[in-house]
Parts: sequence; structure tokens; C-alpha cells
Amino acid sequence: MTELTASMARKLPGRYMVTDGKSFQLDSVKPDDHGGLDKDEVETWLDKRRQRLGVLQERLAAEHRHSVLLVLQGMDGAGKDSLILNVMTGMNPQGTKVVSFKKPSDIELSHDYLWRVHMAVPSRGQVGVFNRSHYEDVLVARVHADTLNTNGMKGDPKKQEFWDHRLEDISNFEAYLSRQGIHILKVMLHMSPDCQQERLLCRLNRPDKRWKFDESDLAERKFWPDYQAAYQEAIRATACEHAPWLVVPSNKKWFSRMVVMEALIEKLESLSPEPPPPSPEILKNLERLEAAIKASHP
Repeated sequence: MTELTASMARKLPGRYMVTDGKSFQLDSVKPDDHGGLDKDEVETWLDKRRQRLGVLQERLAAEHRHSVLLVLQGMDGAGKDSLILNVMTGMNPQGTKVVSFKKPSDIELSHDYLWRVHMAVPSRGQVGVFNRSHYEDVLVARVHADTLNTNGMKGDPKKQEFWDHRLEDISNFEAYLSRQGIHILKVMLHMSPDCQQERLLCRLNRPDKRWKFDESDLAERKFWPDYQAAYQEAIRATACEHAPWLVVPSNKKWFSRMVVMEALIEKLESLSPEPPPPSPEILKNLERLEAAIKASHP
């Protein structure tokens, strides 16, 4: 087993980061890669790093200048929910915002497809998480283009041009968000079809997990190659410096959690968030205010 060091942990996200997607090949990332690391050692490391993540998030909230948006994508069973639980658990709930995008409602369908996404973008000082996102509209919608209701939109979903335009819209939307101080990190949890099969069986056979089982997931497995092609094209078209993709091997959930944790810490550290200085009035009256606090004791 490879010894886990701080230097190694910090370098891991760079192995899977895509900042220029033009020549990206999804099969270049092996879903079962775990860096030769040991599960127990990684989980101990995660426990330590949650504290650092919590400190950075508190500073981001206090500074109230920037926001961070973590976009999570992956096939059913890839571990999106458990990653949110394990990585975000050290953060203050008041400074985080998790949005899960389901099938669009009638109201959402009456607007452009990015409308509901823009409404959910985290405000300044927040760390936002999209559990699925606007990429569903170039993944699920693309794989099932024959069922897409264009509802007055220009273009034909059966043609490549339609999806090229949609990917261009997403890229432009993310560039706009970046210019507004919203820092984007997109994550694809990349697992193998055999791993998905194992996890679906686990859902079915464990009473405490059975509620998550959806028979429609079995139908979607038939479209696995189509989804992989759609992911590859989406990453190629939208990976850039201001909105990179992190394509993380996810057959080992503990490994993907570590990579995402380190990437999120790196993103927050790059912003160097600091709380605002105290009011000059407070500094002038420290002794008086301290005495007032003590005098107010019940």
C-alpha cells in the first residue's frame, strides 16, 4: 500500500482535473483507480480535513465576497448522496446550500432550461452543491432526445447542432457566473457498470437501502454507452480554467470522497477568504463593551 502523506493528498485532484477538454478521453480515467491507498488511512485523513474545510467555509461566509458551486454528476449509484454527507458534514448548514435537481416541474418547463438552475445558484458567502444539475439537459435529455419536448425552442434534438448550441449555452452561462464571483468545480463520479450493478443489488437486498431502489435505473443501464459518450462530449465542450471538471474514479467511494474533499479545500484556499475587520467603534470601546457584557450576567 502507498503511504498517504499531506503532499500526496494535495496533489491527487490534479491527476483527475480537466481544464481543457478538447482532447479528453473518458476511458483514460480508470473507475477502479484508488492510488494504491488504504481505506482506513484515507478515512482517518478525511476526519482531519473536515475541520480545515469547516474553517475555510466559515471564513468564506464571513467575508461575503465569493461563493463556491460544486456540481455533482454521475450515473445512478455513483455515490453523490453519500459524498455530500461525508464531505460536507463539517460545514455550517447556514453557509451551505444543497439543491437536488429532479424531473422539471410544469412551471420550470414553461421557462428556459437554465432558469431553474440560475435560481438555485449559491449567494455570496455560500458553498452550494448541485446534486445533478444543468448537465442533465445534455445527458439524460440527449440520451432520450426522442422524448424531449422542445416547446418552441429552435433546432432539432435529432441533430448534432442542437446539442452543440446547448453545450455552448452552458459554457457561456458558467463563464458569466465566474465573472460574478461564483467559483465553479464540476465533478463526475466515474464508476464502472459492474460497480453500479453491485450497488443496485445492495440497495435491493438491504432493507435500510431499499427505499432508494428504482426499477427505472435498470432500464437506464441499457443506455450505458450512450451516457458515457454524452459525458465525454459535455466535458470536452465545457472544461476550462474557470469551470474545470474533476473526473474522479468512484468504484471506491472513500477514494472519490478524498479527492473531492482536497479539491474543494484547494478551491477555497485559492480565494484566501478572511473575515472583515471589526468596526473601529468596537475597537475603541473594547473595555467598555467587556464591562457591559460582564454586567449583563443574569
